[in-house]
Amino acid sequence: MFLSFLIAFFSLIFLLILHEFGHFILAKKFGVKVEEFGIFYPPRIFAKRIGQTVYSLNLLPLGAFVKIYGERKEKDPQALGAKSIWQRALVILGGVLSFWIISAVLFSIVMGSGFTQAVTDTANGNLADIKVQIVGLAPESPAEKAGLKIGDVIVKIKNQKLEIKNIDKVSQVKEFIQTHEGEITLIIQRGKEIFDVSLTPRVSPPTGEGPMGVGLVRTAQKRYPPVEALFRGIFFTLETTYFALKGWGMAFKNLFLGLPTGIELMGPVGVFSLLSQAASQNINYFLQFVATISIYVALFNILPIPPTDGGKLVFLFVEKLRGKKVSEKLETAITSIFLLLLIVLMILTTIKDIQRIF
Repeated sequence: MFLSFLIAFFSLIFLLILHEFGHFILAKKFGVKVEEFGIFYPPRIFAKRIGQTVYSLNLLPLGAFVKIYGERKEKDPQALGAKSIWQRALVILGGVLSFWIISAVLFSIVMGSGFTQAVTDTANGNLADIKVQIVGLAPESPAEKAGLKIGDVIVKIKNQKLEIKNIDKVSQVKEFIQTHEGEITLIIQRGKEIFDVSLTPRVSPPTGEGPMGVGLVRTAQKRYPPVEALFRGIFFTLETTYFALKGWGMAFKNLFLGLPTGIELMGPVGVFSLLSQAASQNINYFLQFVATISIYVALFNILPIPPTDGGKLVFLFVEKLRGKKVSEKLETAITSIFLLLLIVLMILTTIKDIQRIF
């Protein structure tokens, strides 16, 4: 558990460092002075100046930061404010793009070493490590109350009369539940641990949840040659981004229509908890999960709300339309208001995450 905790922690830090490095590298590319590139947040432990930039290691392990010179200075050629709008936009986008690049690299590695993908019950040939995994849990369902988690593998299913070994199709689980009422026992694999879980499927479950309240998928590993793995990694990143945006679009549509959105907000604690769970699985599963998280963080960071990178792009867009910068006082006030709202939202989601975990 402690090792999974450490892996999840340093994975998040790694993503945040590369995000700031995206800003850093493009600022350098356009001749903007970078005053400091810091890992973690002050107080400072160690620092070394190389050229114009101070590289520091700090005490508080909350991410990383890059201090870019002169956002409001327009006459100094080394200042960010002196650069064209498109150059400033690219410096801002550098951090967001780094998340997609990380995702593409990780998916490419997974594609080359053994990509776990969803397959149909009828799929066969060139497949390895076939499993039936839990990919969704309905709140207050028998599965959730029994302690099942996303990523768990159903190895066997049984009751007092019958046992089905070597579960490798979703239909095996569904047919067993449909034909056998009462308490059942699932033999579950979670990482290297194998254990029994007993539960009683519901006879009349809520619409869309099923008797156990789980989403099941049949997964299998497939390897690709290096060049093909690279292209598939890029394509899968784009495809995952598309489906994430499509899901958000449907959620906003349902929200407008007064229907359930199907989206559950999750704060840093919830994301960290899921990362810790993924770290207890095999390395390929974990890399896939980190790559997916990276995409969702990129999409959040590009939202047109201050103080995200997307919010900064909105101010640049307004500047382009007006022909002059938004006043520093107004920009600071708007950013502060949205920052306060985000902090409140983060606190509420964190409370909910902690309640869910414990």
